[in-house]
Amino acid sequence: MRTFFKNKFNLVLTLLTVVISVINLWLIFNKSPMVADQEWAQKIFYFHVPLAWNFFIAYLIAMIYSVRYLIKRDELSDIYALAWAEVGTVFCALVLITGPIWATPIWGKPWTWEPRLTTTLLIFLTYLIYFMVREFSGTIEKGARLSAIISILAFLDVPIIYFAVDMWAPEAQAHPGRNTISESSKLIQNLFLFSLVNFSLILFNMTKIRIYIEKKVRNFNV
Repeated sequence: MRTFFKNKFNLVLTLLTVVISVINLWLIFNKSPMVADQEWAQKIFYFHVPLAWNFFIAYLIAMIYSVRYLIKRDELSDIYALAWAEVGTVFCALVLITGPIWATPIWGKPWTWEPRLTTTLLIFLTYLIYFMVREFSGTIEKGARLSAIISILAFLDVPIIYFAVDMWAPEAQAHPGRNTISESSKLIQNLFLFSLVNFSLILFNMTKIRIYIEKKVRNFNV
């Protein structure tokens, strides 16, 4: 990792991410307003929703590199696809963890099999299969090819997650609609946008580190 941080851009990006993360935590716990009927649980919103948006982005980029790999069969595309898929899955797992924490005081239970939650769990399980295929396919080339196909198919679930509130009847929904943020106060909107930028920086920084590590493992010049 020492050579990674010798790159000034990598060093500045990491330091910037750490500083903004500290500021974001302070803002969330000291400046974000309490919302009626949610109180402290509502602060999970500033983690849960940015994590969700960013795992969408990560899986989109993983899918793009997977398509590129199937077309060009270049190992670099496979490295990028793997890195974005791994970090995206970490973010997806955190969404599935923070969701029940937020939901428990509001719904009275941590989980309901409502459409958006169920489809989010589905994409998470699909990417677990993605990693298992990579691990047990026998060769790197075969694992890369099969996992690329899985990544492309898995991404089809992303628009289903996003449009779940429109695709199922209202009585099947327990999750807030997409207009929740736009209907909130200006302070909540600004804090949310700051948190979104923060988690986007974390996503980008983590992925750069993961790409660097994978290149080292595969003996690429870094």
